[in-house]
Amino acid sequence: MNFAEQMVEHLERLGVKRIYGLVGDSLNPLSDAVRQSDIEWIHVRNEEAAAFAAGADALANDELAVCGGSCGPGNAHFVQGLFESHRNGSKLLAIASHIPTEEIGSSFFQETHPELLFQECSGYLEMVHTADQGMRVMHNAIQSTLAGNGVSVLVVPGDIFAADVADGPHTADSVYATGAGARTFPDPGEAARLVDAINKADKVTLFCGWGAQDARDEVFALAEKIKAPVGHSFRGKMFFEYDNPYDVGMSGLLGYGACLDAAKEADLFIMIGTDFPYTDWLPDDNVAQIDIDGSVIGRRTPVKYPVVGDVRSVIENILPSIEEKKSRKFLDKMLKRHYELLDSVVKKYTNKAAEAKKPIHPELAASALDKIAADDAYFTVDTGMCNVWSSRYLTPNGKRDEAASFRHGTMANALPMAIGVQASQPDRQVVAWCGDGGLGMLMGELLTVKLHQLPIKIVVFNNSSLGMVKLEMMVAGMPYFGTDHEEANFAEIANGVGIKSIRIEEPDDLEPKLKEAFEYDGPVLVDIVTDPEALSLPPDVTWDMIKGFSQSAARTAFVEGGVGRLFNLAKSNIRHLGGAAQIELG
Repeated sequence: MNFAEQMVEHLERLGVKRIYGLVGDSLNPLSDAVRQSDIEWIHVRNEEAAAFAAGADALANDELAVCGGSCGPGNAHFVQGLFESHRNGSKLLAIASHIPTEEIGSSFFQETHPELLFQECSGYLEMVHTADQGMRVMHNAIQSTLAGNGVSVLVVPGDIFAADVADGPHTADSVYATGAGARTFPDPGEAARLVDAINKADKVTLFCGWGAQDARDEVFALAEKIKAPVGHSFRGKMFFEYDNPYDVGMSGLLGYGACLDAAKEADLFIMIGTDFPYTDWLPDDNVAQIDIDGSVIGRRTPVKYPVVGDVRSVIENILPSIEEKKSRKFLDKMLKRHYELLDSVVKKYTNKAAEAKKPIHPELAASALDKIAADDAYFTVDTGMCNVWSSRYLTPNGKRDEAASFRHGTMANALPMAIGVQASQPDRQVVAWCGDGGLGMLMGELLTVKLHQLPIKIVVFNNSSLGMVKLEMMVAGMPYFGTDHEEANFAEIANGVGIKSIRIEEPDDLEPKLKEAFEYDGPVLVDIVTDPEALSLPPDVTWDMIKGFSQSAARTAFVEGGVGRLFNLAKSNIRHLGGAAQIELG
């Protein structure tokens, strides 16, 4: 048995069913070992996609996933997907092959230094120097990622893969994994200080993230006892928006509703299981934070009341000592504000979009997609305006799931993530919610979908524009540049690949054609032609933003020429500023 065969045998014993990757010379011994095993090789077109897909597989199933890539360029391609998976906390082993051992350091063909290349996108990174040492290093790599330290990278020179190994005990047999429900109880002193702060505050707001997902009932019990509104981050939406009588929406760049107001007006703002990165949307006084990872506490805003522990254990610990608040005045005020904002901004846009004609407004397309998708669909969502529409129009229900580039914010993540989820959950409806910019970046993965006949429903919001970048430029008062492109017919491209395709250009066709696509037994690409001028602003609209939009519209018009262009831009800006600006600025 050579080392590659020993590795694959052990991965089988651990229950690994798939390896995502791209075959290549230095990796050939590994792929040959996979050929002789029961593990499926998911052949992708770019190692970046392999890391995206494997990372999504790991998150969707909360178990070890594996990807593999060849030396040099293969390793360099890996980096983007490994960054995403590492920052999302995936339990992922990346096997990165290397040039022959004797050639390392000689500027050999395709030589890189993987030990340096992967430092920032992994929690464990080691090179195997001898075949007999290999299983010990592999054990450490698997142990690290299963224990919650993010991606592990195992670097193996091609000749080490092919080297014979002696029979003997596999130190990797004993593997410990952290999983959902792990308990870390709080320090009594920290807990007591938080209790005292809650009891003294008249108005408390809870802000929940992904790290609180296993403590939903406990969060709501706390909210009921202290009459607190509950907001959430983008990653926390799927866990805290549905069936939530305390819901005040989402904060941040993609936010909506009264979450920001509830944060501003609270006497005590409690961050629960979130490392929310946007300081501008966080209070800077009288903040508490509960997190199992003490390293994240206080790094976004000053925190007076830190508590280290898992959310369920902390709330169970403090709840009996918290005095019940009798007044619902603050909670009811924020709930009323939230419903007003939903009616005047989100629903208003949707209604206007329904009345409009071509091009299709993305609000209407998002609403239709939400309506037609299965109750237990798994959505993978591209970064950019797709994040905006999914955050505002995708309805959680406790059965749906969502994956996005929540922390890395990369383009092109939706399709390869959908590949990983669908390969691991073949009987579930998986929807890749793609932007035309993201799909264009890794469009070769349509070939992967076809090759493996993965029944993904690929829905493209095709506005021939990089909408989020355009928005950023306009808010800054710049004439937007390089954001708008010639139209592309992605339906024709998918058809050329051999994937069933549907193109939607008329609003009335949205629901019937989406139904047709979702009822099809196999992969489908739905190309929805949407309005490139449809933009959306965050919940905290300022005069600087409005001024920036006006300057951008004027400057763009003069750069491109024509008063008609200026009129159209101004009309578009008024439509998207209107509701939010009216509410925020009176």
